[in-house]
Amino acid sequence: MLLAIDVGNTNIVLGGYEGEKLIASWRVNTDPARMPDEYAVLIDNLLGYANRSLKDVAAFVLSSVVPALTTTFEELAHQYCRCQPVIVGPGIRTGIKILYENPREVGADRIANAVAAFQRYGGPAIVIDFGTATTFDALSADAEYLGGAIAPGLTIAADALFQRAARLYRVELKRPKQAIGRNTGASVQAGIIYGYIGLIEGLVNRFRQEMGAAKVIATGGLAAVIAQETAIIDVTDPLLTLDGLRLIYDMNQPAAIRQSEIGRQPSP
Repeated sequence: MLLAIDVGNTNIVLGGYEGEKLIASWRVNTDPARMPDEYAVLIDNLLGYANRSLKDVAAFVLSSVVPALTTTFEELAHQYCRCQPVIVGPGIRTGIKILYENPREVGADRIANAVAAFQRYGGPAIVIDFGTATTFDALSADAEYLGGAIAPGLTIAADALFQRAARLYRVELKRPKQAIGRNTGASVQAGIIYGYIGLIEGLVNRFRQEMGAAKVIATGGLAAVIAQETAIIDVTDPLLTLDGLRLIYDMNQPAAIRQSEIGRQPSP
C-alpha cells in the first residue's frame, strides 16, 4: 500500500492507495508538537478501520507546508514503513513546468493539485484550494503552472471577525436565507458566505481575462460549502491533492524515470 499524506497548516489529509484505488482517506488536526511515534499510533489506528495497518505500507509520499512535520513524517516512514518517502519539492518529477519567478516558493500541495488537475481535467484550468488559505492556481493547456493568488481562508476570515469585533458572535458557516440579514447572525452569515463568493468569482473572472477560458476545479475542506452557491466552479474534487501525490509518486519510480529519459533521447 502507498500512504499519501498532505500536511497543511490546519489539517493533515491522509489516504491509502493500492494501485490507483483509494482504500480510505482521513482528515486530522495538524499538531507540530506530536512526535513520530504518536503519529504512527494515530495512523495505525486509522488504517485499522480499513482492515490495514502500518505494516501494510510499502511506500510513502508526502507534501508538507509545515517544515517541522516534514521531518516528523520522514522519520515515521523510515522507522515504521522501512521506506524512503517521496517528498514533493525541488528535484521531484511532476510533469508540470513551473513558471513562477522562484519555483521553490510554490507550496507542495499546490504542485500536487496542479498535477492531478491537469491529468484528470486537462488545461487550461484554475484550481481553487479552500484550506487555511484559499489558493488559486492557473494552468495552461501545455501543462505550465502560470502562477496564482493567495487569499485568507474562509475560517481564518471568520475567526478574525469574531476576535476583533466584541459584539459579534460565532455563527455556523452556512448559506443564509437572503443577503439582507434581519438579525446579527444572519447578517454575519451573509457577509461571510456571500462576500467570499464575491471574492471567488471576482478572482476567477480576472484570471480568465488574463489567460482566457479555463475550467475551474475546487478542492479542500470547505470547497463544498462555496461550490453549491456559485456556478463559476465547474468541478468539486475533494481528493485532488491526494491523487496528485499518488501521480507524483508514480512519476518518480525508477521504471517511470527510465521511460521518461528514453523518450527524450534522439532517434538513431
